[in-house]
Amino acid sequence: MPSSPGGLEVPLWRSIAVFRFASLAYVAVLVFRDAHRYAHPVAAGGVLLGMLAWSGAATAGYARPSGRRWPLLLADLGVVLAILLATPWVVGRAALAAGVPTLAVAWLAGPVLAWAVSGGRRRGAVAALVLGGADLATRERISQSSLTGVILMLLAGVVVGHVARLAVEAEARLQRAVELEAATRERERLARDIHDSVLQVLALVRRRGADLDGEAAELARLAGEQEAALRALIGRAGDAPDGTGGERDLRDLLDRYASAAVQVAAPATPVPLPARVAAELAAAAGAALDNVARHAGGRAWVLIEDEGETVTVSVRDEGPGIPDGRLAEAAAQGRLGVAQSIRGRVADLGGEVRIVSVPGAGTEIELTVPRGGR
Repeated sequence: MPSSPGGLEVPLWRSIAVFRFASLAYVAVLVFRDAHRYAHPVAAGGVLLGMLAWSGAATAGYARPSGRRWPLLLADLGVVLAILLATPWVVGRAALAAGVPTLAVAWLAGPVLAWAVSGGRRRGAVAALVLGGADLATRERISQSSLTGVILMLLAGVVVGHVARLAVEAEARLQRAVELEAATRERERLARDIHDSVLQVLALVRRRGADLDGEAAELARLAGEQEAALRALIGRAGDAPDGTGGERDLRDLLDRYASAAVQVAAPATPVPLPARVAAELAAAAGAALDNVARHAGGRAWVLIEDEGETVTVSVRDEGPGIPDGRLAEAAAQGRLGVAQSIRGRVADLGGEVRIVSVPGAGTEIELTVPRGGR
């Protein structure tokens, strides 16, 4: 789990720094208390100074996001391992057998916490097992208290790693929410500005020119198409990317067919589909709209329904309808628009096509595909 450069993780790194120095103060108290029992008390003082120097260096290194990587993490683990391995010589095996604490004591948990914050539960557990095993290996006898210390360190690595992962996910969700809020505000601002100017002019041209003939009627039709396209653009301009690799928002693909004659109704939230599924479903809907343009006067309504496991696109027109047997006759004559461009595409995706046509009352084509395709 990669670490983010800041945000909610920063307090965790600061807490680790506080823990290092607090645990080092506890180690210093134990060293001064038991120095007369050590085999090499002067060496113990040198080790204590080394621990102090490394605490400062590690704190400075982890303070920078670029420093929270493998070189420093491995060095941190190595320093503690070296102190643990030196403990039998500095303290003496006789003193250890008599119950004198090791040199690192609680200070050895610093790398465990650092590994957990940088990499999550698994990395924290690995560091805890390595240091816990080394700590047990330095002892003359393994008591219940020493096992308890190792288990507590393992639990700390797992719990802190889990909290760190939750912090990263929470930060990502917070960033996403901020982006969506900013996008929504920008979309609303654009919608207000354009609605008060451009859209009103286009709507006026469309209405005034609809009753005229010749070039004026053509200009009115073009104005209506641009009005519909601009409304669709406003509706999508503020949407932030969904962040899912290999997916497309079906709304964006079908909005391209919106015009004065084709109205597209879609959910307010994205309808993400695998890129191939979204492209094929949009192409099938486009083929249905081509048939509407050729045989039903061109006026149509497109509805997108996100049903969770499946997605349905309905294309309805108000044309003369399809006579019984007409589709089979067209297929026999080699005209495979419905058979291949619509049914074939949807069938390849594992979906189904339902056509309801009433002579004189129009046709409705429902294209239903599973969200993941076949």
